[in-house]
Amino acid sequence: MATHDETHSSHRANVLRAMVLGANDGIISTACLVLGVAASDASKSAIMTAGVAALVAGAASMALGEYVSVSSQRDTEHADISKEKWELENLPERELAELVGIFESKGLRHDLAKQVAVELTERDALAIHLAEELGITEQSTARPVEAAVSSAAAFSIGGAIPLVAMWLSSTSLRYYSTIGIVVVGLALLGFSGARFGGAKPQRPIARVIVGGLIAMAITMAIGSLFGAAVA
Repeated sequence: MATHDETHSSHRANVLRAMVLGANDGIISTACLVLGVAASDASKSAIMTAGVAALVAGAASMALGEYVSVSSQRDTEHADISKEKWELENLPERELAELVGIFESKGLRHDLAKQVAVELTERDALAIHLAEELGITEQSTARPVEAAVSSAAAFSIGGAIPLVAMWLSSTSLRYYSTIGIVVVGLALLGFSGARFGGAKPQRPIARVIVGGLIAMAITMAIGSLFGAAVA
């Protein structure tokens, strides 16, 4: 009997979303902050202090936000699972009829749909009802800790890119080198996210680069105006 060995990316959607969102926020928010502070003619030590503080705070915020969000999703899933268990225990005939109807809607004849429903119910009634009625599978269930850790780690890695670029740059080149390295980082992020998710990379790369450049330009303008006003 042949085994099913195709690989798909949909089961990685939650982790992919958390990682891409975290890395994108890490690169752009930290880059915007250090460039904005630099535009106000601050010293390198002040820029780095602000950048490190932003990286730590951002990573913690991303982790907490993902944990709370995915935990809410998990709580909803658990409530649906409990409801489905009760219905299977107390209303088995109605649940079987629902499953038959689902298979009929997919194109099976009534007698074949009922046969499939009965056999699958005998094997694992809860699993088949969760998958067919609610779209809940072992691969798709919410994992708050995994989402929080991956998001925080991605934010930290992304945020380190503009920090290292700013630290290694000379005063005269800090804008150009930091922006250039950030653009390269955003391009790699867009490419990696697209490949990881099985999509074409052109649009993701363009989205993150254009969005990042706009955000950095606005922040640098505000930093420059603020520095001039303080001076």
